[in-house]
Amino acid sequence: MARFKQFKQPDQNDNSHRWLVSYADYMTLMFALFVVMYAMAIIEEEKFSVLSDTISHVFKTTDKPFQADGTGVSGEGLLNSNEANVDMSLHGISIVEEEKGPELVDGRGELSNLKQKYLGQPLDSLEEELKSAISDELETGQARLEKDMDWLTIELSSSLLFASGSAVATERAREVLRALLPILNANRNYLRIRGYTDNLPINNEVFRSNWHLSVARATEVLVWLEYLGVISARMAIEGYGEYAPFSDNDTESGRQQNRKVVIAISKYALPVKNTNELTESQTTALEIEKLKQSSEQDDSLKVIQLPNGGIRITTREQEQ
Repeated sequence: MARFKQFKQPDQNDNSHRWLVSYADYMTLMFALFVVMYAMAIIEEEKFSVLSDTISHVFKTTDKPFQADGTGVSGEGLLNSNEANVDMSLHGISIVEEEKGPELVDGRGELSNLKQKYLGQPLDSLEEELKSAISDELETGQARLEKDMDWLTIELSSSLLFASGSAVATERAREVLRALLPILNANRNYLRIRGYTDNLPINNEVFRSNWHLSVARATEVLVWLEYLGVISARMAIEGYGEYAPFSDNDTESGRQQNRKVVIAISKYALPVKNTNELTESQTTALEIEKLKQSSEQDDSLKVIQLPNGGIRITTREQEQ
């Protein structure tokens, strides 16, 4: 009886088609990539902004959960940052976090409503020029210079500029402002005129409070600088009343230090739009200066500056 021999097929390599697994993984990843790219191409800008803000907050610790719109109260970041604490420096500390106080601008380098900032004349050189211009006032203590990274401040005592309870500049005040004029007009740095008072209450027919007095005095100085030829767009007024004292108001010497007007010169400057740019007040000031120079050469011609800002040209020795 014939026996059939069992036929054995040769062994085949079971790994011959494993490349299909890698290829399928590759195709899956490529499909996912193109889906993400397509989704990013058609995403709405508003939703994308919310997503971006939320992701940025992920890297900061927080005591409160984020809201659905991506907002939240953030603390110090997990990542090191060179950014200053903007809320703290601008608004100070509040018991209720949602209620912020008024924005503090005194002493800060940031100027409001400036889309682009241009550096002006260096404050170091201005400080040296000012020391020479008002050396007498600095020696008597009626003026003081202070400089930091952002501001150069000229502190002028109110007793030097105004009579008690008045906001009308004295003749001595006008002399001091004229001494400052060549330095202030030689550059385009921004100026902030700040008024301060002591805490003694004032309530008369002219000023209802120290707020009004501080603003009125700062305005008087600004108007005189404008009249003397300083570009109006460089200047602004700040009134602090009795609420930003330099010294203790409990003593007479302290109250005297708190009554002052400060001319703060910023490190930033007004950009030049026209090299021949001259305001009307600057033109008038230049014309008056030319007339004075011509009168010095011609003894018969006299230029008299009137208290109300006008001038009188005469050949008489004395005015009746």
